[in-house]
Amino acid sequence: MRLYSQYLLGTIVLSVLVVCIALSGGFQLNEHGARATAQAGAFAARASDPSAIYFNPAGLGFQGSSIYLGATFIMPKITFYGPSNLSLNDETKIVDQTFTPINIYGTYELNDNLHIGLGVNNPYGLGTEWPANWAGQYITQKIDLTTFFITPTVAYKVNEQLSVGAGLNYVTGKVTMKIGTSIPFSGNPPIVNLDLNATGVGFNAGIIYKFIPDLSLGISYRSSVKLDASGTAKFDPNYTLLSLPNGGATATITLPATGFVGVAYKAMKNLEVEADYQYIGWSSYNELAIRFKADPTKNEVMTKNYQDTYILRFGAEYTMDDIQLRAGYIYDHSPVLTKYVDPMLPDANRNGYSIGVGYKICEQWRVDASYFFLKFDQRKAENTVIAFDGTYNMTATLIGIDIGYTF
Repeated sequence: MRLYSQYLLGTIVLSVLVVCIALSGGFQLNEHGARATAQAGAFAARASDPSAIYFNPAGLGFQGSSIYLGATFIMPKITFYGPSNLSLNDETKIVDQTFTPINIYGTYELNDNLHIGLGVNNPYGLGTEWPANWAGQYITQKIDLTTFFITPTVAYKVNEQLSVGAGLNYVTGKVTMKIGTSIPFSGNPPIVNLDLNATGVGFNAGIIYKFIPDLSLGISYRSSVKLDASGTAKFDPNYTLLSLPNGGATATITLPATGFVGVAYKAMKNLEVEADYQYIGWSSYNELAIRFKADPTKNEVMTKNYQDTYILRFGAEYTMDDIQLRAGYIYDHSPVLTKYVDPMLPDANRNGYSIGVGYKICEQWRVDASYFFLKFDQRKAENTVIAFDGTYNMTATLIGIDIGYTF
């Protein structure tokens, strides 16, 4: 039976991976399992399903063998009013898009103390597409970013109170961009189409300590990852006079380190609550530099100067026999200073509200669903370094679903 279960795990993970790579689209995404998402991602102190591979690998030490997989459908809305520094108040909305980051986890109990797992998810992604001929067309028209983290993980349960875990993150990434250039020209500036691919390596680690069965502390860390990207650049129009550097292009970006500290408490027989603080080292993203192999004098350097920031998370789960009801709230502080806000990936402080439900179909199968609404504070971009001021209003709706199988 155990041999069959291992075969089933491998077959499902590989099959779904092939499908989801084709579906997934794309900067930081925190929706890596519908159960956790329904609790606003406040999950580092419990990490009680296979999504522990992301939230806190130590959580595997208190679990058995299982599969957990699903996707989140993300539907952002952005409206821009401006550019105000040009005395305009035109309304422009991004093109409607739906992004589908995936999560695939498999865990296996080698013995009572030693557990292993494998996860595949998209911690960074999303993008924007603005209408053709909009006021900012020579700044940005489209950007689409996708990353895949492939994370083999191991956890060791020291005793019934303490578990530790760690994993390796092998990262692949892809970015396509259609952006303006700073190349001087008397006519319409050329637009560059970039198609880049990247790889990198990082790690994650965590610990869970249960002071008493009803009170636990979780701490986890995910390292930064340097992505060296390479690919092609194509200019449009391809002005012969400018000798534009079509062909090979490279870029480097360092994804931030992140850390969770969470406390979970079983407030009553059927109710668990958790509060988490998440740190994000966004200062690693200080610029986006595009380098052209054909002519380095035409390299593009876009200053970002993101700041280190944080997210506050609160979640609750109430169990009624085979049904679990969940809810949560987050406050997500933006890493982007006002003068660096731009339409490529605009951002603002945000409040998020989540609800969800879990249903145990039978002893082995379960399904989880989540609904998450993010409301961004209105963001006024003033005296920006790119001289493109205005006001951004943003929201996002996220719907997640996961299926779990325990064997």
